[in-house]
Parts: sequence; C-alpha cells; structure tokens
Amino acid sequence: MKKLIVVIIVLAIIFVGMIIYKNSAISSKNNVNIQEIKEIETYLAKIYMWKEITDEALPSFKDINEASEKWIWEVVKKNLEEYELTYEQIEEKEKELFGDHLNREFPKQGTEYLVYDEQKDRYYPEGKGLDEKEDSFLISKIEKTKEGYEVEIVEYLEDYTNVLTGTSDTIIIENTKEEKIGEIKSTEEDKANEFVKINMDKFSKKKIFLLKEETKEINKRCFIQSVQEI
Repeated sequence: MKKLIVVIIVLAIIFVGMIIYKNSAISSKNNVNIQEIKEIETYLAKIYMWKEITDEALPSFKDINEASEKWIWEVVKKNLEEYELTYEQIEEKEKELFGDHLNREFPKQGTEYLVYDEQKDRYYPEGKGLDEKEDSFLISKIEKTKEGYEVEIVEYLEDYTNVLTGTSDTIIIENTKEEKIGEIKSTEEDKANEFVKINMDKFSKKKIFLLKEETKEINKRCFIQSVQEI
C-alpha cells in the first residue's frame, strides 16, 4: 500500500511537470524547481496585457515606478473579480500584483476604463473591444538571483481571423511586428508553443526581473521590478 502511494505521488509530480513544460521552453539554472516555474508562469499571465489596450502587452522599463500609468491600472483592472469597487479594493489589488516596491496611487478621479461614479463613490471597470489576435508569451529561461529571478520570454501573436471569419481553419502565428511567421491548424492550438520553440530566432524576446518581497499574507512573493528587450 505504501509503495502504491509513493508511485501515485511520483506520477503526479511528473504529470504537473509535463503540463508546465508543455507550455514553455524553459531552461533553468540555480535549481529552479517545478513549483517556482509554475508560480512565475501564473504571475506573468496575470500581468501580460493586450497591446490594443496598453500599446504593448508588456512594456519595457528600468523600474516598475517608471512603467506607464495605463499599463499598471489596466493590469489591476484585468485581475479584478468584482464589477463595483471601492478605492480601497483597487489599492489592495495593486499591492497584490505589484508589491510594496510600486509607489503609485490610484487616481481618485478614476481612469478611462476604471470609471468613477461620484454619487455612489464607486469605480466600475469598462471594457474595450479586442481584436482577433491573442497576445502570447513563452518562457524560455529562468535564473535565480539574490533578489529573485531573471526570466526570459519569447513574445508572439496568434491570429484567429481566418477561423472566426470562416475563411480557413488555420491560426496565423506572427511576431510582435505582426509579420507572419507560420500557421497551425485550429484543431491543434496546443502546437503554437512548439512552433514558437522551433522558430525562436524569428520572435522578439524580453528579460523580466522579478523581485522577492516579504508580504503580510505570505512569507515571500515575486513581483515585477523591470523589463528589458533582448
């Protein structure tokens, strides 16, 4: 019985690892474990935006406090769970996503897509139409640092226009300049990552620096500190 339990646990660990590595091309150094990779991938998915809203899905900046206001507050809005919000709820979500290193206050008057209702003293998220292109990224490398992690990503677009218009059943894979690199069948969406892995030299890359900070709720969490193009 004990042997059976051990086998089940080992298989479960292998299965989780396969899922993570299926969606990435990660080479890691300094003993980055599967749980760390999973947490980093989940966090980056939360802060990775849509370029038609923020101009870039992930802009470059030397310090998080130099990042554009639009991108910061749209990341916050993307991760809100409620429709009617107080100022305090928005600030809490800001700290949850960016930690204590970010010294920005949400504007009392609201933003273009987080609209303030003065009579109710509440904020309401408003949307903007998205195009048929999905902004995507692939983690290619993770390295531990004294402060946290250095993460390299490959950026690409998945264009679903042909599928949605019924023109064909192909998804076009583009780089961030919207240049066609290749295509895959719509029935094989999971092969987009494999295609990008093989053709990495045709896509743009960025290095993300994640900072580990102490938090009240959790001993340590990682937050984005800076982003640079490679």
